[in-house]
Amino acid sequence: MQKQTHNRRGIRHLVAASAALISSTSAQAIEIQAGDWKFTANGNVNVHYIHSSCDNDGTAPVAGGLACIGSAGEDDSSSVSDGLLPAALVFGASTTQNDWDISANFGFYPGISTNDGGSPNLGGTNTALGTTGLDVRQVYMTFGKKDLGTFMLGRNFGLFGFDAIISDMTISGVGAGNGNYAAPANTSLGSIGLGYIYVDTLAQMNYTTPDFSGFKATIGIFDPVEPILQGAPTPKAAPGVHGKLAYTAGAVYLSATFLEQKQEGVIAGEDYTSRGFDAGGKLTFGAAELMAYYYAGKGLGTTGLFLLSDDGAGHARDSDGFLAQATYKFGATKVGVNYGESNLDLADGEASSNLVKKNSKVTAGVYHSLTKNLTLLAEFSDVKAKAHDDTKNKSNSFNVGAFLSF
Repeated sequence: MQKQTHNRRGIRHLVAASAALISSTSAQAIEIQAGDWKFTANGNVNVHYIHSSCDNDGTAPVAGGLACIGSAGEDDSSSVSDGLLPAALVFGASTTQNDWDISANFGFYPGISTNDGGSPNLGGTNTALGTTGLDVRQVYMTFGKKDLGTFMLGRNFGLFGFDAIISDMTISGVGAGNGNYAAPANTSLGSIGLGYIYVDTLAQMNYTTPDFSGFKATIGIFDPVEPILQGAPTPKAAPGVHGKLAYTAGAVYLSATFLEQKQEGVIAGEDYTSRGFDAGGKLTFGAAELMAYYYAGKGLGTTGLFLLSDDGAGHARDSDGFLAQATYKFGATKVGVNYGESNLDLADGEASSNLVKKNSKVTAGVYHSLTKNLTLLAEFSDVKAKAHDDTKNKSNSFNVGAFLSF
């Protein structure tokens, strides 16, 4: 029971750390030329009213389930918070020297929820006289040439799961509401753990090829990260490895990624290897867009990288999931719906328990571009969690708010 309580606490902490990706792909709001250097800045501010109706019928919480559970006799919860993204301010500096294009990049991600210490994504006591936190997610350099490709070194968003979250329509909104808001965190779930695994920001060294008739490939290593809630950290003999192949042709975008990392247990018998891949893409035709992504892995875990990835004794668990989405634009207004689920199997020989078997979510949303930079939006999400022993939780959330990018 204690381990399950720790798992639930770890899930709440993890899902609060969702990605701030709009700023990393948007056009630069500010460009200043100073000699041979160009300095850029862009970012976003987003604010939402979120109301969640949590499960409070006395059913035990699913360990690793993402449907929120009522507490202190209350099953309804309200917050004025950031959504899937925290606010962001991203700076860049670039130049060309000796025919090499080089850049340095820094990404700062504050939230609006009170946090008086520790990780800005873990939430805290929401009292007066509080302050928010600052999350530094990006610190990296790039150098390359058009006909040679580009090297990227530093802390940046990973490859696995990146295209799924950046294509998720809830990235400018809230998606799954992330539970009880007596202690709100900086971010909500979106569809993290409900169709894809969180991309995360990782220390890494990558190489990306030039464009070959629409194809680009990336290969690199990343700082090996510890499985969440799996005990004391252990040295890793080798880095993690990841790669990506992407194809763009007009209205068609396709991609596939993989990652692999050796997990070292406290004793040799607890060692195992985590492997995962994802594949999917987007198709745009006129005002309509269809998107679908699928992932699968062994020792990969669910919701976040290597969360609940084994049984605690080195026996890896299989997992998979998918997200499917359709949107349509009526002038300045986009409507959309997506459905996703993430599945986690028991390890070989593992006894049935209230460990999560499936998290699933459906979201319907309306997004209206009041201006080219300001979007007003509303969403409704329904979340379900099912355990291997057939324990079930369910919750829903509604949000309305605004997203300003610059």
